[in-house]
Amino acid sequence: MLSGSITALVTPFKKDGTFDEANFTKHIDWQLQNGTNGFVPVGTTGESPTLSHNEHKNVIETCVNAVNKKVPVIAGTGSNNTDEAIDFIEHATSVGADAALVVTPYYNKPTQEGMYQHFKKLNDISGIPIIIYNIPGRCVVDMSVETMARLSCLDKIIGVKDATADISRTSLQRHVIGENFIQLSGEDMTALALMAHGGRGCISVTSNVAPRLCADLQDACLSFDFKKALAIQDKLIPLHKALFLETSPAPVKYALSLLDYCEDVVRLPLVSVTSETQVAVRDAMIHAGIL
Repeated sequence: MLSGSITALVTPFKKDGTFDEANFTKHIDWQLQNGTNGFVPVGTTGESPTLSHNEHKNVIETCVNAVNKKVPVIAGTGSNNTDEAIDFIEHATSVGADAALVVTPYYNKPTQEGMYQHFKKLNDISGIPIIIYNIPGRCVVDMSVETMARLSCLDKIIGVKDATADISRTSLQRHVIGENFIQLSGEDMTALALMAHGGRGCISVTSNVAPRLCADLQDACLSFDFKKALAIQDKLIPLHKALFLETSPAPVKYALSLLDYCEDVVRLPLVSVTSETQVAVRDAMIHAGIL
């Protein structure tokens, strides 16, 4: 169901800071034309922390309507408030999202048992499959292999977006849980390696800017043509690096502004990138053949 290059969509804003639905839809259409295999609206890249609940729901519904079942939509529905996450999952289900991406609870630092109970409650109410999003760098907590294995036994928990950058984690989880558990990379720089360890795809920031290259890389990996995948990776490495020189999604929004898919506007406390990062992003896009 979920594999290949899945774009973690930015949420474009107009110059006045409001949601830019026209550019959002235009961006999705371009992505579909260039081989993107799925979308995640309102994840970290979509600036979910600074969207109101109404905006959050509107972005998901707009994405579902624009995609129109051509590829899966994995709605960002996570929260460190379990009841809030339930509300987001129920809304995503009602508007036709195919799955939910749920981040480990951030800031309040639950134990492994707390994380298990959080996801179990979401599992029990959800009408759509759930992908766990494990990103210790942003959430402080790290879901253990053992907790992941317990959750994989529940009927709605079907996989993980792994942003630990620990490639051994993929093999360990595959060993304990089995090959049917969907493991998706959440790190563009290490996605190629994760695929070699049994991954199914990548929820990618870079694919916002380089959808065709990211789709081709994932296709090559899924065909076990890692020589071809490495050649594509060589084109993308400077871009993977440049898009994280400052806090994402500020660099990727700047990159998309060069392609006329987005204004260079982020919401505070994020700010637009410095002139030095602008140069690095431009150079990386030229290296990848995008500019």
